[in-house]
Amino acid sequence: MNKKYERYIDYIVNDLEIPYFKNMRDHYGLKQEEYGLVLSRVYNQPVTIKGNYVYDQYGNNIYWEDSYGTWVKYEYNEQGYEIYSENSNGTWVKREYNQYGNEIYYENSTGYIEDYR
Repeated sequence: MNKKYERYIDYIVNDLEIPYFKNMRDHYGLKQEEYGLVLSRVYNQPVTIKGNYVYDQYGNNIYWEDSYGTWVKYEYNEQGYEIYSENSNGTWVKREYNQYGNEIYYENSTGYIEDYR
């Protein structure tokens, strides 16, 4: 990769906001085959893109977006359990798990909380 192109990709990575696919296409003019390069840097790990889905290096779905820019993003703990999700409507969910993989805490954007600790 030449230095000029690398600087351009770095600029995009530092400037890019959600919805990722829509912005990479409409604001930066990237081709679909460049999305993986950018998103791997955004997520600081290798990613796989299948359609409108982005998967982390462990096969977890970490992002989804439709053609209108509606999106959902996910985060996982080291054991592969979903600990956070958020969508373009502003709705979010947080979860915690014990060492056995049982959910011990749940909170969402409406203020609902379940705490089993």
